[in-house]
Amino acid sequence: MDAQKLITLPLRYKPWIPLHLRLVLKDFTQSGKQPRLDHKTHLKAAIDWLCRAQDIYGDGGVSAGWSFEDDWLPSYPETTGYIIETFLAAAGILDKKDLVERANRMIDWELSLQMEDGAFPGHFGEPGSHPVIFNVGQIMHGMVAGYLQLKRQECLEAAGRAGYWLLNQQDEDGCWRKYEHNDVPHVYNTRATWALLSTALLVDDDRLIQAATRNLDWALSQQTSCGWYKTNAFTPDKNPFTHTIAYAIRGFLESGVLLNEDRYINSALNAARGMAEVLRHDGWLAGTYGDGWKPTSNYCCLTGVAQMSLNWARLAQDCGAHDLQEPAQRALDYLKSQQNLNDRNDAVRGAIAGSSPIWGDYSRFEFPNWATKFYADALMMDLINEPIPPVPTRFNNQEKTPHV
Repeated sequence: MDAQKLITLPLRYKPWIPLHLRLVLKDFTQSGKQPRLDHKTHLKAAIDWLCRAQDIYGDGGVSAGWSFEDDWLPSYPETTGYIIETFLAAAGILDKKDLVERANRMIDWELSLQMEDGAFPGHFGEPGSHPVIFNVGQIMHGMVAGYLQLKRQECLEAAGRAGYWLLNQQDEDGCWRKYEHNDVPHVYNTRATWALLSTALLVDDDRLIQAATRNLDWALSQQTSCGWYKTNAFTPDKNPFTHTIAYAIRGFLESGVLLNEDRYINSALNAARGMAEVLRHDGWLAGTYGDGWKPTSNYCCLTGVAQMSLNWARLAQDCGAHDLQEPAQRALDYLKSQQNLNDRNDAVRGAIAGSSPIWGDYSRFEFPNWATKFYADALMMDLINEPIPPVPTRFNNQEKTPHV
């Protein structure tokens, strides 16, 4: 975006507000890079911001984030679901036991939203909002964490009901075409399939396991020879964000680990290595990529960089792909430079923006809570060299095979 475009920003972004202008000018002048400190300093700032996001509305959920257009957004069921596991991990690493209580409040809020048919509402959970396949899966991640880590039996019951709802919406080929974002199928639903598979193994139901593998097999059919996934953007006329590519990779990876299935792990490896090859020397990734890993944008999707740091680290941990540890750390180092640790404004301090520069197409002029969540997860995973969330022992008792 050049100076002329900055001058003509739509009025809904309120460029006259001093904070907004200051953030834009920082990115425009390249003066916004922050010092890189130790992991725990960055982690504490990220978790503190997520706590502030939870406290905004007092309902137990976490605000979707802060934006130029709307200030603090409503509490968001989808991402609150997987922030539960982030808070449980951070409680031990930072020795902040209050984060466990906060995670319990998130669970209570999510349980209060579950519908009679087992689904969870989409969007912000407002009256009339319809379920979305992906969103339901992300809330299931929180329910699985609540059961395994907090021993809350009602969480497993809720995850099971949601899992049967997912089963009932699935087409014969394993694809979900109903209750989809923008009414089109998405490969990145593999991240919901991961939650479905975890639930299936916990409730010991072959029907759910088969539903998960059917979706993974359909998604596998969308992968091209270089590792890129078709049918993986929010709309068919666009190339996928780094964010959705990373979602698809994580779903294949973790499902493959749970099943000890080479096909899924190798799919994740193929895509992850493709992205590692286009990672810039400073840890930057383009916001979108086409087939052949051709960058189709000139901004960075920070959310996707955080997710790819996680993906590369997990593949190094569980699959013997030690060559991917270096790109994981390079991406994390870049993210540190994008986190403002000292801003006087509570909406900004400790958060990660959707894009760099902040006017990039992904979550433009926003600090989405999931960007900070994945960044916190990446910091913690690098600190302790263990998966976040942890892989349950009962699912991980098979001998691991290196996939190099």
